[in-house]
Amino acid sequence: GARAGELAPPGGVSWRPRPAGTGPRTDQHPHPPPTPKDGPMAASSCDIVSKFGKQEIANAVNSASKEIATRYDVKNVGASIDLAGEVVKMKANTEERCLAVLDVVQTHLVKRKVSIKHLDVPEAGPRLSGKEYHLDAALKEGITQENAKKINKLIRDEGPKGVKSQIQGDELRVSSKSRDDLQAVQRLLSEADLDVALSYTNRR
Repeated sequence: GARAGELAPPGGVSWRPRPAGTGPRTDQHPHPPPTPKDGPMAASSCDIVSKFGKQEIANAVNSASKEIATRYDVKNVGASIDLAGEVVKMKANTEERCLAVLDVVQTHLVKRKVSIKHLDVPEAGPRLSGKEYHLDAALKEGITQENAKKINKLIRDEGPKGVKSQIQGDELRVSSKSRDDLQAVQRLLSEADLDVALSYTNRR
């Protein structure tokens, strides 16, 4: 029902007559809402890094060790894999079998979504020590200044126009008003022939 001072129109819906000469209420937003600090078009950004998960590396080496203990082509040939700090140490009684051990390690890294570019395999290949062949592959992370400059140039020359990139130590920060531009940069870099494993963090 209608409260005092209100007229109840047919149908029982209450309404309050508006005083003559007043328009819609304007007191709800006397001032326009403040705009965000970054302006109406806040930039999207992310960091390009080269990092690996130590636990994933350890798991990959562990499962590779189990495989070489049972694989017919590297069984009983003195093959072994060890993770010593940040070096993967492999050995076997022939150069060929030592490289087969490396292949097993790389396969298990890929299974754990760790890029094999994190493995710095000596170009000279396995070295003979006594009666065994040894291959020590250091784990590498971080983007070198040389690679950072290459990536910067690639983004500037071939990336979307509005993207800015900045070298910060062994990482790069890229920003753009469009998130799609950042994804285009990721595609560009994944197709480029770079000798460094890249991942993307701190997406904003």
